[in-house]
Amino acid sequence: MMDLRKLIKEALGEQLNKSLILKEDIKISNALQYHIDNGMTLTENAFMFYSEGYFNLVNEVRDLWKEGKIELNEDDILMVESDLGVKVKIGKEYVYLDAPYIYETSGRPKKFAVYTKSKTEGIKKITFGNSNLILKESRNCSRKTDRTTAEYWSCNIGRYSKQLGLSSSNS
Repeated sequence: MMDLRKLIKEALGEQLNKSLILKEDIKISNALQYHIDNGMTLTENAFMFYSEGYFNLVNEVRDLWKEGKIELNEDDILMVESDLGVKVKIGKEYVYLDAPYIYETSGRPKKFAVYTKSKTEGIKKITFGNSNLILKESRNCSRKTDRTTAEYWSCNIGRYSKQLGLSSSNS
């Protein structure tokens, strides 16, 4: 009986994690075709985080999802519903929104930072996390839905741990 439960759980898990399923025969990039052929999700993006290829893939999938031409899993939907991959100019430099990175200034310990849209303040830089860059399970994360808070990003940084080269108990 335990083997049957395990088998059902594994089968359901595989179904729930399926992503990048085209609903119709359309022209797509070689990068997206590679991910589909290899059963990869958007969160398993083969490109290096912060590379042009990484953000191009996210933006291509976002466009297809908005047009209803691709099916995504829950984590991938969260990525395309965000502004991840949207490039904006701040001062003299361009930054990507909703893309956490390791933030370090001389004399200060390392933390995480992210640029995100604020409903009232335009673009906002948020720093969060501890100086050891340790990812921990956060409490009450289901209540943390405001992308302009450090608490939201602390709860969701695990989604980007692989891309940042970190390990996490919740990634």
